[in-house]
Amino acid sequence: MPQPDLNDIAAFLAVAREKSFTRAAARLGISQSALSQTVSGLEARLGLRLLTRTTRSVAPTAAGARLAAAAGPRIEAIEAELAALADLREKPAGTIRITTHDHAVRSVLLPALAKFLPAYPDIAVEIVIDYGLTDIVLAQYDAGIRTGEMLAQDMIGVRIGPDLRMAVVGAPSYFATRAQPQTPQDLTAHICINLRLPTLGGLYAWEFEAAGRAVKVRVGGQMICNGTGPMLEAALAGIGLAYVPEDDARPHLESGRLLQVLGDWCPFYTGYHLYYPSRRHPNAAFALLVEALRYRGG
Repeated sequence: MPQPDLNDIAAFLAVAREKSFTRAAARLGISQSALSQTVSGLEARLGLRLLTRTTRSVAPTAAGARLAAAAGPRIEAIEAELAALADLREKPAGTIRITTHDHAVRSVLLPALAKFLPAYPDIAVEIVIDYGLTDIVLAQYDAGIRTGEMLAQDMIGVRIGPDLRMAVVGAPSYFATRAQPQTPQDLTAHICINLRLPTLGGLYAWEFEAAGRAVKVRVGGQMICNGTGPMLEAALAGIGLAYVPEDDARPHLESGRLLQVLGDWCPFYTGYHLYYPSRRHPNAAFALLVEALRYRGG
């Protein structure tokens, strides 16, 4: 029996993980028809059906599941060792893909990259803004950036920023005809700018805490955003109250363009961490970026 090519097995594993020829082809950077032919050829050489195909889904057969369980970790180990060979290069090089959201980019990532990238011209960093909790292994990211409370247990987390704090803010024009809220519950009588998070499948409930008491408030209003940047701009325009990172609002608070309320209900929480799979073998470029981002206090 002809021996299967490792690339053919890697192609099968991509389909098995994605459960879709379309998504697997996009991930591998090849056409769907070419991927289908590769997997069909592998099945022909093995004399076994590895995937069950329907018009709506793709799933491994018993043989396919056995092959995926046996070959998957070995293929990953080979890929990790090949990536580790990059350490032998004279100059660190390569593209590092990171998923995060816009505030982390502004507050932590860009200031560090402004110093890091000029020193390593052969390293590129791709940043993908995503408010969802993306599976970085499945989506083939090198790392993600999230707050410390959101890290999975099987990930290595490296702190890259100070503690954070949220702020409820509104324009003076908004408060000209309205009393300022004194408690989180008072927000239900105000026009608020909502945030939609894909991981929640709905609108984010504003979170508060004081004297050990945690409160979540579902606010209402006429505007919904999918990022804190537009929420801040809407608050500046007097559309309503926004719940945004305090450091984003600070310049506008200092200038008087915004007013902050419920400050006693907005404690600090754990700042941003860079996270990546514990089994990942960091290459030279990635290791350098981790050290450049590492938070050292102050």
